[in-house]
Amino acid sequence: MSDLVNITIDGTELSVPKGTLVVDAAKRIGVDIPVFCHHPKLEPVGMCRMCLVEIGLPMRDRATGELQFNEDGTPKLSFRGLQTGCTVVVSEGMVVRNSSQPVIEARESILEFLLSSHPLDCPICDKGGECPLQNLTMAHGKGTSRMDFSLKMKLDKNVPLGDLIFLDRERCIQCARCIRFQDEVVDDPVIQFHERGRHTEIVTYSDPGFDSYWSGNTTDICPVGALTTADFRFGARPWELVPVASLSPHSPAGANLVFSTRREAKTGGRSVIKRVMPRQNEQVNEIWISDLDRFVHHFADSEDRLTKPMIRKNGKLVEASWNEAMDLVAGKLQQHGTAVAGLSGDRLSNEDLFAFQKLIRKVGSHDIDLANGRLAGGDVVAQVGISSGSNLGDLGAGDAILVVASDLHEEEPIWWLRVKQAAERGAKLVVLNLRKTRLDAKATHVVHYAPGEALATVRQLVNAAKVETNGSSDPIDNAAEALIQSNHLVAFYGAEGLTYQETDGLARLLANLLLIKNEEAHAGRVNNGLIPVWPHNNTQGAWDMGINPAFGPGYKAVKEAGKDAQAIYAGAADGEVKALYVLGADPVGDSMLADRGQLDFMVVQELFLTETAKMADVILPAQSWAERDGTFTSGERRVQRYYPAI
Repeated sequence: MSDLVNITIDGTELSVPKGTLVVDAAKRIGVDIPVFCHHPKLEPVGMCRMCLVEIGLPMRDRATGELQFNEDGTPKLSFRGLQTGCTVVVSEGMVVRNSSQPVIEARESILEFLLSSHPLDCPICDKGGECPLQNLTMAHGKGTSRMDFSLKMKLDKNVPLGDLIFLDRERCIQCARCIRFQDEVVDDPVIQFHERGRHTEIVTYSDPGFDSYWSGNTTDICPVGALTTADFRFGARPWELVPVASLSPHSPAGANLVFSTRREAKTGGRSVIKRVMPRQNEQVNEIWISDLDRFVHHFADSEDRLTKPMIRKNGKLVEASWNEAMDLVAGKLQQHGTAVAGLSGDRLSNEDLFAFQKLIRKVGSHDIDLANGRLAGGDVVAQVGISSGSNLGDLGAGDAILVVASDLHEEEPIWWLRVKQAAERGAKLVVLNLRKTRLDAKATHVVHYAPGEALATVRQLVNAAKVETNGSSDPIDNAAEALIQSNHLVAFYGAEGLTYQETDGLARLLANLLLIKNEEAHAGRVNNGLIPVWPHNNTQGAWDMGINPAFGPGYKAVKEAGKDAQAIYAGAADGEVKALYVLGADPVGDSMLADRGQLDFMVVQELFLTETAKMADVILPAQSWAERDGTFTSGERRVQRYYPAI
């Protein structure tokens, strides 16, 4: 039997897959059925009625079930009034009328009702210029109104649902997109409808208000200007903004962003970031981003940023020229040669990290490491990491996901959402942790181990996966069987409750699990592999680029391994390390380095005057990711590019 259904829309015949909604079928031939409440990422509800169409179905003889035909041989059709195109699924022989007079009149009426109490503030509305209500009113509205202005509902226009999201109750058309997103997509049903009829309004039931890591997404899917963000409300008009593709500076998942920028007089004509929105990438973050990715960007434009080099003279840091500062740094690094060490952060671009390790090794030293490494195993991920071309959105029934020592909801909400959705599609989810996490509710197997027992528990899991465990009542045996029998297996691991060295052992144990051959190993195949829940956006890139004392870029081993971060700190204290270059890190502020120790020279390159920078001999200003182009490598080993915005 064919998986295609033959239908007709406004006289055009087409074939679409079974299960397709009428509104989606119409898009295939360029027919736009207007909607407000419908959204492709949400379940259809037919609330707004804007998508009303006439639908005719072939008539059949009640006795025989045979199709009935007109004299000209065409099937007889039964039209049963107007129906919502966003909820009706196509069927064989269906005929849809999208532009008949009853449909036109229905849409005019719906818009007239919606506008009866909608404010006429388009000239100042944040949504003006990209507003579906505005666009559909122009396309389908009557152009006149019969409503008495005295009957207009006057509601609160500045209601803080939380610290980040504001509601204009007059603009709300009760489409429930925001409510449904919070409930259906991110499992945070913290906002709901209150009251009835024309008095219906959105309220928050959580304390604190709108308590969700995903609240900003409701402003993206709101079809009117009812929901606005605190940092963009009345900030700019959409047509004034220039979009710039970027990436999250926080997300190890590599969330794709769009900066909306505008040149402003108060910054001397320089472009500024007015808002951050998700950039669609169905393999990474779909069309959603967390509030951390959306709202934590203002540091890039902070007035406290370092803008000029500084050199310590007579015990005080004073401004200097770039030439003076660079000459001093170059001379000191050449002078100390093999006694030079480098410490880097893991938020920098791949290009910066590569150049940094090249500089340190050029002066004759392999003493280079991440300043505050929390999670090991980047070299293991290079061998058994999730394969190129993989997509967590493809995982479902017959597949399995393992999450060890990580609370994804807290550490990387994007991955939490993707794993949750895979479990809802039927994937087996195994969670191993010290404590309960939000993923436990979606898991098929949950094991809570005692403190200090993480590696022993995973070792038991790996051993159980190597043998037949049929009929076992042991939860670890059952989890192992679910993992090893899966078509595809993805393993996430973190550092919760573990030392740095223990995370290295954990990575290697999970690599062994992925390499176990049940017909064939999972590792190396698409939609299989290891994903570290890195603490920052480009930790994987730091490993790949050679920020390590034992190997350079591409994991090529050096002849003689240098000092790791702990040895560098000790060397600074006892004088074995003479010069230290700190790039995009604050080891003093992070309590990794007590003070300068016996260092002869320290240079710090940073955005701000950190605790480490205050002790430096030379401070070099750095550019933020928003001011330049470059690449980050996500935990899924996906290299992505970002572009300058300001």
